[in-house]
Amino acid sequence: MSGAELIGFLVLTGAAAYAQTLTGFAFGLITMGGVGLTGLLSLPDAAMIVSVLTLVNATQMLLKGWRDVAWREFGIVMAASIPLLFVGYWLLEWLAGTQADVLRLILGLVIIVSSLQLARKPEPLAKQSPDGSFGFFGGIAGLMGGMFSTAGPPLVYHFYRQPMPLATVRETLVTVFVLNAVFRIGLVVLSGNLPSGSTLTGLLAIPGVMGATYAARRWPPPVSPATMRRIVFILLFLSGVSLGAPAVTHLLGATR
Repeated sequence: MSGAELIGFLVLTGAAAYAQTLTGFAFGLITMGGVGLTGLLSLPDAAMIVSVLTLVNATQMLLKGWRDVAWREFGIVMAASIPLLFVGYWLLEWLAGTQADVLRLILGLVIIVSSLQLARKPEPLAKQSPDGSFGFFGGIAGLMGGMFSTAGPPLVYHFYRQPMPLATVRETLVTVFVLNAVFRIGLVVLSGNLPSGSTLTGLLAIPGVMGATYAARRWPPPVSPATMRRIVFILLFLSGVSLGAPAVTHLLGATR
């Protein structure tokens, strides 16, 4: 990674961390979308670094509280998530090597669907969803996490609809994200697909992410949370379209 690329990546991850602190979501989506649009890194390398950054950020949050985790629901989610995380990671490696346009199209669609989902305020349910629903959303999260280190959107939407205390929802989600990140990083290490030394300089984003998180809490922008969510939604939606449209054009051109 050149000096200019590193600076660009640090700015991108800092902006993503700032947005996530204010909205509660979107770090992985913004980072992966920005990488896909700019080509600062390959998508597999970017996903690896996002996993590490997610692990650092989530561990910081867990140090402040983990006793309210809903362990039963956590177990159901992880039982479905981990196997599909392996599948997602395999798909990423396969598509990155043979079908780059298909991979960019999938990432664009993931970002568009996630932005539409997260733009809606989850309607609370009168009673808790059945166990199977936690397994279903856990599986989707595992697939997305394995491919792009973006396991959050489906689980965030599902958990925030449940009649659970907010502390329980937050800590359960963070615990899921920590374990998913650990498994994904382990997969990269075991498969021997660690990024090059120059690419790993992207881990210098760790203090930048921590600084952006502090800045967002200390000096939030003079806009309402609802307005901030709309801004992030628009940016995500446009980045998803910008990623997917050229990929569709290339794929259609290749079939002629």
